[in-house]
Amino acid sequence: MNLPLSPDRLWDNLMALARIGATPGGGNNRPALSALDSQARHQLVAWGREAGLTLKVDRFGNMALRREGRDPTRPPVLVGSHLDTQPTGGKFDGPYGVLAGLEILRALHEAGTVTEAPIVLVNWTSEEGCRFSPSMIGAAAAMGVITPEQALNAPALDDAERLGDALTQQGWAGTDDLGLLGAAAYFEAHIEQGPILEAEGFDIGVVTGGFATERALVTVIGKDGHAGSTPMPMRQDALLAAAEMAVAAERILLARAPEGRFTVCRFLVTPGADGVVSGEARMAMDFRHPETAVLEALWAEADAAFAEIALRRRVQVAREAYWRFPRVAFNPALAERLRVAARRHGVSQRDILSGAGHDAYHAAARMPAVMLFIPCHGGVSHHPSESISREWAEQGLRVLADAVVETANAKV
Repeated sequence: MNLPLSPDRLWDNLMALARIGATPGGGNNRPALSALDSQARHQLVAWGREAGLTLKVDRFGNMALRREGRDPTRPPVLVGSHLDTQPTGGKFDGPYGVLAGLEILRALHEAGTVTEAPIVLVNWTSEEGCRFSPSMIGAAAAMGVITPEQALNAPALDDAERLGDALTQQGWAGTDDLGLLGAAAYFEAHIEQGPILEAEGFDIGVVTGGFATERALVTVIGKDGHAGSTPMPMRQDALLAAAEMAVAAERILLARAPEGRFTVCRFLVTPGADGVVSGEARMAMDFRHPETAVLEALWAEADAAFAEIALRRRVQVAREAYWRFPRVAFNPALAERLRVAARRHGVSQRDILSGAGHDAYHAAARMPAVMLFIPCHGGVSHHPSESISREWAEQGLRVLADAVVETANAKV
């Protein structure tokens, strides 16, 4: 395929987008449905308009920029990712996949090439989950994994507003049916967010699946007390009990290293006042493992450890899962199409699993889907120092373009 792809334009667009919500350390703070996220969205619309793309927005704020195919009745091929970032995010987590998809559509437009099926560029709402929980909420709602009410009523983590309110306030509460559920395929390019590709010297990773994941709110209830007058043996300190539980969970997941992954994402203490023994502590705990059955066994082991600690410290503990998915398997035929494209371009590749969650996970529940990873320096992500090379960006772009266009031209 001889499309006039412009790696330089892709890089320039990445740098231009990075100026929206730029932080002093070189990263980005562009939370979902903030004014900065809205500004980035408008920039994407402007670029898409220049390439002849038509925009639709659904009630969850998901954006679909469509390039018509020769046969508009054929199911579209989707390509995309997200524009929102973590508060201490980098320039490439999410935007690389969106802007690589945009560059493919621009090149088709400039070449005057019409694919058989339409191609739709997708920007999913609130992938990161740092402002509205859970993560990947726009894709989950669009794919029917959660109900519209669950998505629109999702509170901001600071309890300031609901996702539906933010959509209205920023002007992204659309009414369009994007027609995504009937899509022929979904492609997502992303930085690896891990060190494997760079360390092993591979140019790209063909993502064959993703870790099983469960995130739960662990609530520990003790009893408030005076920090000066309550003797240590008589305390029911929720904070110290929760801290011991976190250490126990870490020990359990370390026993499954390197596959087991454990994180305390948030830790909230009540009343959180000077001079007061904490009566309540809440932790958002994240467990991950490549195998769903093993993940379930790890949580069972953690629950037993939590119960023992609670009994010994005379507190109560409860766990409520609020974000979970089993191991994800991506489409083998689409994965092979990426491998063939990599060989065609002389790009080294290896199969890889994703430990991070992505919008593609929810797409994979409804259509053939696959992901492509490019390396990132040191495996650093969700940090201002997140970085990639221009060469990696170009190699991923060329492999992605071949696979997307070939899929859009495939016989049905």
